[in-house]
Amino acid sequence: MATQRPPEDRSLARLSRREAVHGGALALLGLGIAGSGRVTGASDGPPLIRKAIPSTGERLPAIGLGTDSFRASERDAIRAEILRMHALGGTVIDTAAAYGEAEALIGDAIAPAGIRAALFIATKLTGTGSSDYFGGGAVGPEGSLKRSQERLRTRRIDLLQVHNLDGVETLIPLLRNWKQAGAIRYYGVTTSRVSQHGDMAEVMRKYPLDFIQVDYSIENRDAEKTIFPLALERKVAVLANLPLVHGRLMHQIASTPLPPWAGDIGVTSWSQYLLKYVISHPAVTCAIPGSTQVAHLEDNQQAARGALPDAAMRERMEAYWKEKT
Repeated sequence: MATQRPPEDRSLARLSRREAVHGGALALLGLGIAGSGRVTGASDGPPLIRKAIPSTGERLPAIGLGTDSFRASERDAIRAEILRMHALGGTVIDTAAAYGEAEALIGDAIAPAGIRAALFIATKLTGTGSSDYFGGGAVGPEGSLKRSQERLRTRRIDLLQVHNLDGVETLIPLLRNWKQAGAIRYYGVTTSRVSQHGDMAEVMRKYPLDFIQVDYSIENRDAEKTIFPLALERKVAVLANLPLVHGRLMHQIASTPLPPWAGDIGVTSWSQYLLKYVISHPAVTCAIPGSTQVAHLEDNQQAARGALPDAAMRERMEAYWKEKT
């Protein structure tokens, strides 16, 4: 058996990274044009894969959006991308106080569109005295939370995370209090470095976290040994960052054809191959590839549709990747 069927939902149009984004005005409205010229949205195509947050059972679409490359110079493209993701049924947007103007760009996109309630917004802060991670100016954790709320134009943040484990001892008690007060819905910790996996495991054992965020890809599978078994045991949701390693994996494999069996899991591009591999791990709740283009977002979002690889298919995907790279 090659695949496992996801929980039900609906939809998605398919665009590869090589296809142009037609109809800029439609894109700004959160719509898109498929190759046939048909406008597509969240009611078309195979089912949307949703995975549960273990602490509550709330289900999230398995592909979200990372925003560390968001820049004000691409404001219109970012707005179009966020609205398109919403139209396709995606909800998870991950950002941070440290990501320059990213929080404000997200807020500016979602507030006028009136789609805040439909999205799952995650952001980050870090320990006191680190002004860079507070987005400029050492305002402290309370000030950072308030500023994130203002920039994102929301009174309640869905997920607040300790960025790169910086200041865990100080911040976790605050996050717990803010959750009880209703300022945030979930809290957790993040890393994007294998060198911090041991420290993250210690934090996971010490605190009752809702989420962790960790680097994971078909090329970087350390989390499978050091983090994921503990996440399953402790019932912690996992956001997988760097699933495409900033696009490097795409460049690495670009000239190689997909395997002939890729269609068995609904894969039509390397992005989908790599992302479906990541989200098919039982511990992973959602992958958050970064992008600033609607065409790339559509390609990525297609990975959250249809069937997921089972254990045997995952091994096959690993073997093909190893052979071709």
